[in-house]
Amino acid sequence: MLEPTWKLQDLHQQADVLDGKKGPSILLMNARYLHSTLKQWLQGNIWIEGERIVYAGPDMPKNLEGTEVVEMSGKTLVPGYIEPHVHPFQLYNAVTFADFAAQTGTTTMLCDNLTFYLNMKNDTAFHLLDELKKLPFTFYWWVRLDSQTQMIREHNLFSGHALKEWGKRPDVLMAGELTSWPRLVDGDDQLLYWLQLASTYGKKIEGHLPGASEKTLAKMKLFGIDGDHESMTFDEVKRRLLHGYDVTLRYSSIRPDLPDILRDMVAEQWTAYDHLMLTTDGSMPHFHVDGLMDKCIRVALEAGVPPIEAYQMASYNTARYYNLDKYQGFIATGRLANINVLEDEFHPTPVSVLSKGQWLKRDNKQVHSLNDFSLNDYHQPLTLDFDLTEDDFQFSMPFGIEMVNDVITKPYSINLHVNEGDLEKGHDECFLVLVDRYGKWRVNTMLKGFATHLDGFASSYSITGDIILIGKNTTSMMRAFREVRAMQGGIVVVEGNEVIEKMELKLDGIMSDKSMDDLIVEEARIVNAVKERGYKHGDLIYTLLFLQATHLPYIRITQRGIFDVMKKQVLFPSVMR
Repeated sequence: MLEPTWKLQDLHQQADVLDGKKGPSILLMNARYLHSTLKQWLQGNIWIEGERIVYAGPDMPKNLEGTEVVEMSGKTLVPGYIEPHVHPFQLYNAVTFADFAAQTGTTTMLCDNLTFYLNMKNDTAFHLLDELKKLPFTFYWWVRLDSQTQMIREHNLFSGHALKEWGKRPDVLMAGELTSWPRLVDGDDQLLYWLQLASTYGKKIEGHLPGASEKTLAKMKLFGIDGDHESMTFDEVKRRLLHGYDVTLRYSSIRPDLPDILRDMVAEQWTAYDHLMLTTDGSMPHFHVDGLMDKCIRVALEAGVPPIEAYQMASYNTARYYNLDKYQGFIATGRLANINVLEDEFHPTPVSVLSKGQWLKRDNKQVHSLNDFSLNDYHQPLTLDFDLTEDDFQFSMPFGIEMVNDVITKPYSINLHVNEGDLEKGHDECFLVLVDRYGKWRVNTMLKGFATHLDGFASSYSITGDIILIGKNTTSMMRAFREVRAMQGGIVVVEGNEVIEKMELKLDGIMSDKSMDDLIVEEARIVNAVKERGYKHGDLIYTLLFLQATHLPYIRITQRGIFDVMKKQVLFPSVMR
């Protein structure tokens, strides 16, 4: 649970507002607002002192000296939206994403800490978390228990000691997402102990259980998993609820399941919404052009979900599940003044946004800037102090990796002569190299189904921050690598020896320091350039992320080498350089 942020002096001032000794900071007068416990629309006045609601009800304050009085007649007020499952490194970073999200009403986020584990010491990470608290958004955090790939130094990063350090923080609410749950099935007592340890710190355990059977769901519940966000159908939602899970319904750039799930739910005349939440699950920038949690609410309303239930799934249900309802997800006395002002309940994108008692948006205009809050002291530019040579482009494996879709891959037999460094255009096989960001090792194979006439492509955006090289021509791939090195992190598309498109990722080589609006444009240019060269799948950036992801079938390229997910073994180890 989040620790109280109010000092004794603050509490006395808040009480003075109630007693009429001073006026509130803001009065939202004649407001129609959602009461989350009663599940009713109430009419009343909302008194705000600093960042806190000190009263919500029919009365007016006796003292209005120094008060900003805002007439709310004709408007509808709902709690600020909460996004419970954020990966704040999908090209964007936590700050720029929060700044963007707040304009659509999402002012609270529960965020993945994976990049902290990979790129900085805990003391530095905790200092950053404390600095982020000063911003007019609310950040909570996960503590990761696994990397979702095969890392050479996995055990140095993910440990009981690290879990204890993160677990002591009250702004860390969750352990997970647990992509390594098969280890529990195989009897991994260390991981099972970590789950128990996280529970003793009061953390919820988030599963990652796509397609899990009835027995697996029951077993994972016994082992301590509290919630899951991997339901792809309404039947899978019901199975999780049956076993006592809280279920987060996902609407993302690679799993847009939410409309179908909710339509089936409404068709069944479903009424048990209290243990359901909504998420966009770390979608890429382009997916957020038309919103964040407001987008999910819009889908729910279009599916026929009762409006109050739709808003509860995006605020109060999440707050209650994470024991935050004393502070969040509720327009009532004592809560943070996180309030979205809507035209009406059928238009979830707010016209005005209050977060921690500060106006971030007024009458459809952004009214608060970040004052140049910089992450450069915490996330460093990527330094690649090595070069590649022809020796790094040797391909002798009998099979490669074939893309089934954006993220699922399988092995295939290589029938091409591949050691000339130049493949014919037209077919969909490319060279694929994963290079250690420190230059110590590499993994070489072939990638089928990615592109038909892409000369060279390089990306420092990956799960581990190592360098992905793809292309038909090894000289063009080397050119793309050198451009990434010169930019100190980024994504590059090369044709011949010419850079066609590029995107700088100056924060650890994974994240951009640019605004979301700029990033959406840059992502589109990169994606279009690769699609013009034969990429036929839906989400290029997710493809890059999941090439290493061993929580998905069937074969992956990892730091340890080519890895068979089903057999849980390295087929071809990485080569030292």
